[in-house]
Formats: sequence, C-alpha cells, structure tokens
Amino acid sequence: MDLALFDFDGTITSRDTFTDFVRFAVSRRRLIAGQLVLMPLIVGYKLGVVPTHAIRAAIAHAAFRGADHARLRELGARFAREVIRDLVRPSMQSKIEWHLARGDTVAVVSASLDVYLEPWCAELGLDLLCTRIAVSDGVATGRYQGKDCCGPEKTRRVRERYDLTRYEVIHAYGDTHEDAELLALGQKKHYRGKEIVDLAELGRR
Repeated sequence: MDLALFDFDGTITSRDTFTDFVRFAVSRRRLIAGQLVLMPLIVGYKLGVVPTHAIRAAIAHAAFRGADHARLRELGARFAREVIRDLVRPSMQSKIEWHLARGDTVAVVSASLDVYLEPWCAELGLDLLCTRIAVSDGVATGRYQGKDCCGPEKTRRVRERYDLTRYEVIHAYGDTHEDAELLALGQKKHYRGKEIVDLAELGRR
C-alpha cells in the first residue's frame, strides 16, 4: 500500500479557495472594513515583503473573529458542495480515484481551512491535515488552532500522523514552493501535474 499526499489549492483545484471562501462567508460590509485595515499588509504582500502565510493569518483574523463557529461550518459545507466541486481539476480527481481504487492512503495536506475541507474530504473518504480555525465557547477567535499548515509544517504533520516506513511508495503532489517540503517526502513527486525527479526542477517551471 502507498501513501498519496495532495496539496489542495492550485494542485487539486484550479485556483485558490481560501480567498474564495472569505468572499463566500463574510458580509460585504466586513470585507470592505477588512480591506481598509489590512491595506498595508496587502501592499506588502504584493511587493513580496509580507509572506503568504502572514497575509492569510491576518485575513482570517479580520474575516472570522467573533463568527459563530456552527454557522461557519454550515457555510463551509455549502461552499464545498456549491463551489469546490466546480474548481477540482478533472486530472486530479482521476488521480485521487486511482489511488483510492488501489487501496492507497490518500491525504489532503493544505493551508486552507478545515470548515470547508472537512466536508469535501469526508465525502471522498480522504484523510485531512490542514489549517484549523480556533474556537472558544462556540465562537471563532480569528486565530488558528496550532500553526498554519504550510511549508515545513506540512511535513511535520505528515510525520506525526503517519509511520512513513509502512508504505511501499510515497506520492506527493504540489504546485508552489510552499509545497517543496511536502514534495521532498515523495519517492514520486508531481509538480503542477508533471512528475519530476529533483526539487531543483521547481525553479525551472
């Protein structure tokens, strides 16, 4: 039996779902207020000064702090059902189904949020390691439960969840440099839909 590790945004899907979900779940008034507050960080992100994980955390805080968590989960289930299905790349859907048919363990390892990834993964029977919204007394704090699941954190969580020596082959799928550590776990590495041999190939694509 093999282990297949899939990044989500841009790998399984055709575009980022984090910002799509923010627009889906947050009122227009709150979106506008958040944009004004976060404008310096947004400018810094576009200039390459603010890293992706930092801008994601800031957006999550502005968007979800004080939100009813049960309502967020309802919106996440709707988002998975109404939006994500149309964003999944057919080639990746086929690859996931191929792994499942072989009896492989298949996991999504993503910086995107649990409230919509959980229902989507549950429907397909996939394991999930992802960024989780922290909750206190049924209310979202706007912060994460643990770390943002990107970069080295992806590898740490995979090693924590799985005994990698149990698997004949590890397959890893990613689409950005944030997936480099995840791809490094794989004997078979797939970057933007193509199998690669060396991580140095990331810089040439």
